[in-house]
Amino acid sequence: MSVSVDPENPVVEFCAAGMQAEADGKPEAARELFLAAWNARTNAYEGCVAAHYVARHETRPEDGLHWNQIALDLARESSGDLVRGFYSSLHLNLGRSHETLGNRELARQNYDLAETHLAGVPDGPYGDIVRGGVKAALARMA
Repeated sequence: MSVSVDPENPVVEFCAAGMQAEADGKPEAARELFLAAWNARTNAYEGCVAAHYVARHETRPEDGLHWNQIALDLARESSGDLVRGFYSSLHLNLGRSHETLGNRELARQNYDLAETHLAGVPDGPYGDIVRGGVKAALARMA
């Protein structure tokens, strides 16, 4: 089942604006927009999406780990159809946070979980990025 994203959802609007600010070289503005998305969330799915983006803009590895864990926890509270394609990316990001902090065993566990969820990742550029990231992460852990 394919789930479409509602472009008029406030969380989606904030995240899209944040991605544009990021592309424009304005990381602080992007971070503020992603935090606005977090504050606008009304359910676990929206929180998962917002937390994923907030994590990307944390400067302290511990804070990135915190937000990546929140994103995964909220994905688990969401409908399976809504988040099926995200699990690989969420585990990949959580694994990277653990790797950065020197927690190799937890990193490897999350990279393995990311690999097990690859079947749910859609084809296309996003899927290519996630698959490449999982492959590279597992190679680093070898």
